[in-house]
Amino acid sequence: MNDVALAPELSDGLDWINAPGPRIATLRGRVVALGFWSAGSAYCHNLLDDLRVLQGRFSDGLTVLGIHTPKFEAERDQRTVIKAVNRLRLRFPVANDPDFVTWQHYGVRAWPSVALIDPQGQLVEIVAGDLRRGELEARITQLLDDAGDRGLRVYGAHDDTVAAQARPEPSMPLRFPSGLALASSHLYVADTGHHRILECNLDGRILRQFGSGNPGFLDGGSSEASFQSPRGLALVRDMLYVADAGNHALRRIRLLDGDVDTLAGNGSAGLPQPSSEARPEDIVLNAPWDVTGSPERLFIAMAGSQQIWEYDLARRSFRAAAGSGRLALADGAGATAAFAQPAGLALVQQTLYITDSAGSALRSLHLGNGTVQTLIGQGPFEFGNEDGSRATARMQYPLGLALDPSAPVLWIADAYNDCVRSLRLGGGDLTRADIPYRLHQPAAVAAGDGVLWIACAGAHEVVRFEPESGSVRRLPVGE
Repeated sequence: MNDVALAPELSDGLDWINAPGPRIATLRGRVVALGFWSAGSAYCHNLLDDLRVLQGRFSDGLTVLGIHTPKFEAERDQRTVIKAVNRLRLRFPVANDPDFVTWQHYGVRAWPSVALIDPQGQLVEIVAGDLRRGELEARITQLLDDAGDRGLRVYGAHDDTVAAQARPEPSMPLRFPSGLALASSHLYVADTGHHRILECNLDGRILRQFGSGNPGFLDGGSSEASFQSPRGLALVRDMLYVADAGNHALRRIRLLDGDVDTLAGNGSAGLPQPSSEARPEDIVLNAPWDVTGSPERLFIAMAGSQQIWEYDLARRSFRAAAGSGRLALADGAGATAAFAQPAGLALVQQTLYITDSAGSALRSLHLGNGTVQTLIGQGPFEFGNEDGSRATARMQYPLGLALDPSAPVLWIADAYNDCVRSLRLGGGDLTRADIPYRLHQPAAVAAGDGVLWIACAGAHEVVRFEPESGSVRRLPVGE
């Protein structure tokens, strides 16, 4: 920004989720970082991770405040924001701003953005975009050093008036489960909020746990390895592949002995680049949300780079299968196509089906010629809750995706509409499943013969549904 002026005061009408409403005027002597974000955005998740790190690094001089501005209708609801605060483990005050009042006062133009306020209360800069931790750290250091040299800095942790207060989720065996994979006698669950993968029998009894349950990035045996917010799962023969979203990594569990190793990723988000025979730590990923594939190759839904990437297991090569990297719904071949935060994958012979969560869309990628086609969806800001033809149907933030093994039907977890929908391949309409059970933010689905398994992230549970009979029950995982 060219002109430095006092930062606008925060509106009295903000809905503070986890703290009393602070005032910018009372924070003089400290740098204030106002992070503007939306609950479902992978870009925003990256920024929030950076703000969490910076909050710890500059605890004696930086106050971080989160301003949630909703993209989707469901995100206007305070309950959705509370779930997001807990899922993302935010420890700074967050306000919901459903009418974009603060966004407009500060002249913000894009998600995510950070407004930096100096110790004199002046708005000095708005930094837009993610993957800018180094730039933010340097700017905050400069502002604090300058204030210290001029005797304007107040040292020490901020007082209780701007301290976040926990609004915890209920204590349950599962926490925000967001991935499922099905074998003939086992169900694998990504227990995302507990940072672990569970192997269960089909009645929900836990047989094995992979990962210590503490967030981390460590290979090794089943009890010593660690994950961070794992999401999508893919079972290929005796290997279970994990989209370890919080670590920006592709992990592998050898089911014969339970050992965990890393195929790609180094724990930090970045811009993916093609590579061949590279070491895992030299391959950079950005918010991998799902994985699927065959014994020869894997496909990764890279939500943070708006692309589908392919990993060749024999050659250890990594390449972009489709997507230019810009956030949009654009059909075409290879890099001419564009995705809007791909989140779920289902491989059906030579076609890869993809849920585009930010575009509320269902896409297909033909693996033979690399062509991307939009089956349902009109654009990143077109969403709704409508069954019907492919031209008129609407979803809101779809996530998980699964092929029914007994019929050419795709099952779709329509997360923000709290429902599961089906689409018959070959020209069928989109139809909401008639499930006599309240689903809350379904994030993943797995389909067996006559049975559909649904991971409801918002309710911390897995549900078993039989479409033919209508029978439905909660699976007592870990109980």
